[in-house]
Amino acid sequence: MQEKVKNRWLIAAAAVGIHLSIGSVYAWSVFTKPIINQFGWELSEVQFTFSIAILFLGLSAAFLGHYVEKHGPRKSGTLSSIFFGLGIAGSGLAIHLESLPLLYLCYGVLGGIGLGVGYITPVSTLVKWFPDRRGLATGLAIMGFGFASLIASPIMQALIVSVGLANTFFILGAVYFVVMFASAQYLSPPPQGWVPEGYSAEEGSGKKIKKDLCQLTANEAVKTRRFYLLWLMLFINVTCGIAVISVASPMAQEIVGMSAAAAATMVGLNGLFNGAGRIGWASLSDYIGRPNTYTAFFLIQLVLFFLLPNLTVPALFMGAMFIIMTCYGGGFASIPAYIADLFGTKQMGAIHGYILTAWAAAGLAGPIFAAWVRDSTGSYTGTMTVFAAMFAVALVISLIIRLDIKKLREQAKQNENSVELAS
Repeated sequence: MQEKVKNRWLIAAAAVGIHLSIGSVYAWSVFTKPIINQFGWELSEVQFTFSIAILFLGLSAAFLGHYVEKHGPRKSGTLSSIFFGLGIAGSGLAIHLESLPLLYLCYGVLGGIGLGVGYITPVSTLVKWFPDRRGLATGLAIMGFGFASLIASPIMQALIVSVGLANTFFILGAVYFVVMFASAQYLSPPPQGWVPEGYSAEEGSGKKIKKDLCQLTANEAVKTRRFYLLWLMLFINVTCGIAVISVASPMAQEIVGMSAAAAATMVGLNGLFNGAGRIGWASLSDYIGRPNTYTAFFLIQLVLFFLLPNLTVPALFMGAMFIIMTCYGGGFASIPAYIADLFGTKQMGAIHGYILTAWAAAGLAGPIFAAWVRDSTGSYTGTMTVFAAMFAVALVISLIIRLDIKKLREQAKQNENSVELAS
């Protein structure tokens, strides 16, 4: 009996369900003041919870990528729902017991592990279901991660006011577990040899699916130069993006004299453009190619970071900031498709997990680096100039990786010709 093929758009919806849940981590700042007010803990102590979560996101994505490949998306998604649900609900217990170490363990470690596995699982599945539109597929899921804080923030705020901090965590933990667990049950890879309707894996009828340049395991991928070039591109994009996010409000007030309220509105809109950039740039990458997309990211940001401290008109400053946010979000959303193009889908989840260590490193380095440069130079001009220089390096890397791609294409062509001659 022929296996019933699932609807790939419902697979995409399930992926978005998981990413909307775990993406709520970016709304952590909603909890910061209520926690400080309730317990009198230091801001740095409370903020450290978020840093631990991002660190464990990167570590678990790297170390559990092989688990995702071995056990499949349904089991991996279920594991993610358990860790993330327990982490959020456990944070309620930490608040109830007034224990900061327990908060670090629950929200930071357990929640962070759920984050990492939940991030890579749907993405590696979607890439296999959308060989014709990889950018759009990964952009859809990762857009959910970007938009999550916009949806979660007002809900969290309302819950804190109505039921208190601890109960807010208990409720959210239960809701996220149910949404993620239900979404994970529908996730599965496509049947062997499956192609979208109207396409063909072979020459002949229908549009042909573009072949990957090669099919590597994760351990083979980390031995190639292009793996480290991709890692560096993501690291620079995220470091500069997170750094500018972390100082967006004070920088707007200092450089263009925006009021605190106007700066806060701009920060809120940053989230909107971050999310829109994820789907927009990733979809565009299907048409202009991933190498051109990344070169565009770095060229645009090189210019804008250089101009940012000199833009004294609020509308221009905000416009530049919003474009930077689209490139920041687009970098996250386009990287899985780029990985699949360069290494194939054989162990894409594991390779994506390894690459995401760049995010963990940047999450720690970006804000600290921005604060240090600001303190050393005494202005944001110096900070932005350093970041513009980093984008110049990233731009060069985005051009170097093209040489590797060119070599791979030539090798693939030679292999095809050899096969044709042999047959």
